[in-house]
Order: sequence, then structure tokens, then C-alpha cells
Amino acid sequence: MTHASISRAFWSGAVLALFACGGDAPATDDGSAGSIDADGLTAVELEQGIGPVRDLELGAIDPALVAEGETLFTTKCSACHKIEERYVAPALGDVLARRRPEFVMNMMLNANEMVLEHPTIQELLAEFYTPMPVQITERAQARAILEYLRSVQTDPSADASGA
Repeated sequence: MTHASISRAFWSGAVLALFACGGDAPATDDGSAGSIDADGLTAVELEQGIGPVRDLELGAIDPALVAEGETLFTTKCSACHKIEERYVAPALGDVLARRRPEFVMNMMLNANEMVLEHPTIQELLAEFYTPMPVQITERAQARAILEYLRSVQTDPSADASGA
């Protein structure tokens, strides 16, 4: 074999390997291509959680939604969560300083998948030993609870506007 035929065979194989191993970039939840990290999640999923909620635009706190959220929080969440103290699960008085609003809503709406796949939630499970049960199935309920949590944030660095 001549040097030219070896070179041609090498480059043909390299190109073939690139096409065979390639493929489309994984789609993120917003339909755009995105990179997958070691946990198999996109950067958006790591930041905003796994679930249907993406890029919330929050305005001023809505008192009517706060009242609805407080009722839902009391009946569905307070057995495990308190605002200012660790209980069965983490305290939520500073949750919006630690997590994006989308993450909080996705945790409520998609707790099972978050527990199975999101590294942050897996760390919390290792610390608290109790997976969050699915209590909230409607986006409107999750939004109301989020509004209540926005109203009771104890950490001054929490950006209650969601920006």
C-alpha cells in the first residue's frame, strides 16, 4: 500500500466514524439543542428542574394567589415542610434564594422523576431520607403554592420576582 492509499483509507474511516457516532444534538425542553451533562440532564434541567415549567415570568405578589397557596401548603405540604425550620424535609423560608421558581414548581409537579434523576434532589434525599410524595398535580396549584412561598421568604437575598 502506498502512502496516499493509507492516508485516503485513514481519512475515509475517520469521516465515516464521525458520521456513525454523531447524530443530532439532544433537544432541550424548549426544543433547542443542548448539551447533556454527566447526570444525563441538560443545563436547563439542572437549573430549572425536570418537568413542564420553563422560564416563568413573575410579577408583583398576588394576595389572592398567596391565600390560595397558603391553604394548599397547609393541607398538602406542612406535614413535611415548615417555613423557618428543618422538619421531615427542608425548610422553605429561603427556598427561592437556593432554587429558581421553575425548579420549585417542577419539584411539586414532577416529584417522582426529580427524585430519580436530578442530582440536587438525590442529595436532599440522602440527607432527609424521605422522598417527596406527589401531592400537587395541577400547575395552577403549584403556582399558588409558589406565590405563597414568595410571600414568606425569610432570606433577603431571595429574588421573589423570579428574575
